[in-house]
Amino acid sequence: MDAVRAQENSGDRRRLKVCVVGASGKLGRYMVQHALDRGYEVVGVCREQSVGKLADYDGRITVLAGATDDREVIARAVAGCDAVLTVLAPWGVHGYSTGTAQAVLDHAPAGARLVFSCGWHITRDGKDVYSLKLRAFLKIFGPLARLLRVGDIDDQVEACRRVFASDTRWTVVRGSNLEEGPSQGLPVWSRRVGDPLLADNVTRRIDFALFMVEALTDEELVREAPAIVSCRTASARTHTTTR
Repeated sequence: MDAVRAQENSGDRRRLKVCVVGASGKLGRYMVQHALDRGYEVVGVCREQSVGKLADYDGRITVLAGATDDREVIARAVAGCDAVLTVLAPWGVHGYSTGTAQAVLDHAPAGARLVFSCGWHITRDGKDVYSLKLRAFLKIFGPLARLLRVGDIDDQVEACRRVFASDTRWTVVRGSNLEEGPSQGLPVWSRRVGDPLLADNVTRRIDFALFMVEALTDEELVREAPAIVSCRTASARTHTTTR
């Protein structure tokens, strides 16, 4: 039995050691806080120039500075961890997301719980149904971002393909449009974009992070790619989850 399940079954969640890859970003900082709220030991990975963003957690977490696709940094960060929360950021045009995902897949301890973040545009089986607006955005934004060398959506797609193909205990959380604000509670999810449950297409960023952390101990989400939406949206209140 892996460490996360063993500790959950024993009723002791405080001993979990969790690595947050991309800890200095908005989503990452929320995940750090949620993990600390649960009494977890936290290791954060972020770029050297962003370490200052984690100043509020001085003395409470261990921070390793380096690019999240640096295999040596990731190997040191995940050593001894029971779980890894990874932000797959499609920065640049040099395979940043893919390199990050592969480093985590290769170096996380056997049996560790791995939870990755991405957007709705990722599909596991090709059965998601996307709105005309989202398809048009991806068709325009994807090539433009690559042209300007600021991001590569296809890199995030490849990163998730590698996660899906792995034999690890993974979950890929696919976020809707994000907004700031106080928590509205744990988001609801579906296996397919296009489910009426997801129609309102908005989630608080703090709750996206909450879902990521909660997924660490949710066996139902192992090897799932849940698409999430706020539990307070009209679509969530009206429709039950289709899975």
